[in-house]
Amino acid sequence: MEIPNGQTTTGKKLTPSAIVSYFDQYVIGQEEAKKILAVVVYSHYRKFGKAIQGPVEIAKSNVLLIGPTGTGKTLLCETLARAIGVPFVTANATSLAQSKYVNEEIEAVLIRLLDRAGGDMNKAQRGIVFIDEIDKLKSTDSQRATSGERVQHALLKIMEGAPVRLGNTQSMDTTNILFICAGAFVGLDTITANTHAFGFISIGDSDNQKVLDRLNSRVKPTDLFEFGLIPEFAGRLPVIATFKDLSKDMLLKIMVEPRNSIYHQFREILKNEGVELSIERRVFEQIADLAFEYKVGARSLRGIFEEMITPVLYVTPDRPEIRKVVIKSLFEDPIFITDQPG
Repeated sequence: MEIPNGQTTTGKKLTPSAIVSYFDQYVIGQEEAKKILAVVVYSHYRKFGKAIQGPVEIAKSNVLLIGPTGTGKTLLCETLARAIGVPFVTANATSLAQSKYVNEEIEAVLIRLLDRAGGDMNKAQRGIVFIDEIDKLKSTDSQRATSGERVQHALLKIMEGAPVRLGNTQSMDTTNILFICAGAFVGLDTITANTHAFGFISIGDSDNQKVLDRLNSRVKPTDLFEFGLIPEFAGRLPVIATFKDLSKDMLLKIMVEPRNSIYHQFREILKNEGVELSIERRVFEQIADLAFEYKVGARSLRGIFEEMITPVLYVTPDRPEIRKVVIKSLFEDPIFITDQPG
């Protein structure tokens, strides 16, 4: 997709639904988060094209992603940057909080963004900065309160938009850089359970009830204040998307359905050796069961899969007669099928 003229790379108009369709090729589930992020991106980047002109200035809406580890927050943002063709960098809030020189660390992040843009400052100034583990900056923890709050204050200006000096020569304007922050926010659900109460509002029909339910399920700025984000920082993140835990079925789909799924990757590796890889559904179910027990979302899938596939990758390069490998169970040896009798 190309943002300046509001067109996708296939010539289709850039719309939220087009962005979501692209997401669906690479990211399983999290439909609501996909829609929220797609709308934000559509609104943010369309102002650079010809479609939106006039005296009304369109404000930037930075995004906060909330959800357990391994649910696809980073993957969705990486996919987003690839979809719309803008430079993308990641930073870790924990590392920022541990540094004595926070402003220098932030400057280093922006320098990496410029590098990703190939040195093109205009392109870098329309990029995306993803800051993970933002929940670790909570200011209610007495031991880390000072460092966490210090980082929040340091991020305020650049997230809203300000010129930042990069070394002694260049200056980067962060006004049009989209900042996406993310974190697990463990314990936030307890806070929201106690604060969500719009029940006193009079409602007339089922549609109104749906709107009310959606409002009740939304994380409020006051919830973030109570969690430990300072009001000024939370205010720089007006859009909030919540990621849900991955079910076993979703973990299974992650391994086989996306265009760059782990199954497709290893099928391609073995295909280059002239070998066909066939894994039965039962195997993916067994891997999903194990990964679900580990309770770290999709992060453990690749480790389990690679442990299973390692004996296959070790053997096949030295045995050119092997034409197909069949895996019927995670707990059984793979079957090697050769082009030689016997």
